[in-house]
Amino acid sequence: MRYFLHLGFDGTNYSGWQRQKNTRNTVQEVVEKTLAQLFNKEVTVFGCGRTDAGVHASQYVIHIDLDEAPAFDLKYRLNKNLPDDIALFDIIEVTDDQHCRYDANARTYDYFIHWKKDPTLIRYSLYYDDLVLDFDLMKQAAALILSITDFKPLCKRPELYDNTLCHVTNCEVFVNEDQGRMRFTITSNRFLRGMVRFCVFFLLNVGSGTMTLAEFEEILNQEKALKQKQPVLPNGLFLSRVEYPYLELSDPHHLIRALKNGLE
Repeated sequence: MRYFLHLGFDGTNYSGWQRQKNTRNTVQEVVEKTLAQLFNKEVTVFGCGRTDAGVHASQYVIHIDLDEAPAFDLKYRLNKNLPDDIALFDIIEVTDDQHCRYDANARTYDYFIHWKKDPTLIRYSLYYDDLVLDFDLMKQAAALILSITDFKPLCKRPELYDNTLCHVTNCEVFVNEDQGRMRFTITSNRFLRGMVRFCVFFLLNVGSGTMTLAEFEEILNQEKALKQKQPVLPNGLFLSRVEYPYLELSDPHHLIRALKNGLE
């Protein structure tokens, strides 16, 4: 029997989702250890995608295979035994051929930035002191991202992929100057390593005047290469939506809704 488990997690203290040889502090490892304790045997967990160290997820989907339906309230037991920074929202029984990663036809990431110091935001939004940006230019730059299909210039490790083509269906910048905050949101059928954080890096360069819109377009079209590029910090980034053709997930995560307030 196969089950989709709909999770959310604060990635601050984790080295990303995926289990790694050189670190034991990943979300996958914590979830697998907790499941092993509950079932007294190893339970392999498959995730809907990678997240980098420090990146959060307000909607993340995993799947597990069990020989039979649990004889106990699995949602209750998991939430009691998982650490406070990982929460289980839903358990959904699916067919054995449905896969949480390969069946996802779209994912959405949100990146938050603020420039008025606020201690409640610091874990979930990138802080820049007295940030001055041209938001209209940044919105134009986001439109350029929406117009391309090959995201090699926005990938940290393009050599890892057979191709770097992505189908981006939404890419926008929302700004609330009264709150001193902005949100970058992007939806695509797939994401490459570091792609969203490089998008934000370039948007900030355009908005600050470090780079012209024309130069950014040349980089996107691979007519010009930037020797040094640095992805922005991970703390402002959320995997906020995973879409399936046969499943509508609930949206119970209050933090992401609060962060979006005024930025929609």
